[in-house]
Amino acid sequence: MIAIDHVLLSDDVIDAQFVCDLNSCKGGCCVDGDCGAPLTTEETQTLAEIYPVVKPLLDAEAIAVIEQEGTHTTDEDFGWVTPTINNGICVYAYTDDQGIVKCAIEKAWKDGKVNFKKPISCHLYPLRVKSREGYDLVNYEPRKTLCKPACKLGASLKVPVYKFLKEALVRHYGEEFYEALEAVGKKYGRT
Repeated sequence: MIAIDHVLLSDDVIDAQFVCDLNSCKGGCCVDGDCGAPLTTEETQTLAEIYPVVKPLLDAEAIAVIEQEGTHTTDEDFGWVTPTINNGICVYAYTDDQGIVKCAIEKAWKDGKVNFKKPISCHLYPLRVKSREGYDLVNYEPRKTLCKPACKLGASLKVPVYKFLKEALVRHYGEEFYEALEAVGKKYGRT
């Protein structure tokens, strides 16, 4: 276990290797799951604000679900989450010309239409954050079959999880946190 400030991270964050392989998994993490993407309270407000900009990127079925359920909903285990279509694909997902499922929010961000990249839980995947009173627990939880190509690619490229997720970790916890985590990785030869 690695402790930095108010965050406890599993050793896998520096020990495991991972690089998303979208050509293999086809963005399956946006499709497969128990519920939509977990959201912070701030993110629920952001989704409501940016929905009119993202809406044109969504298909009719996704829009119908959002119009009925709202831009976010709740899950008994995860709290605020993105709605899904029939307990499957996230309403903010779309399929590109290569058959890869991608995030419409992120597309709007890349196109400069919104200043919100995507929910932090999506950006941090395959890390899962569980907030407790006063601290966060961060675990590495790739899907066994779906993420197998990403684990294989990460190992072949020798990229530790924390390095692959640098941008997301800095976004969520800050540059100083990431530098401390990187120092731990270097100390144990995980660079």
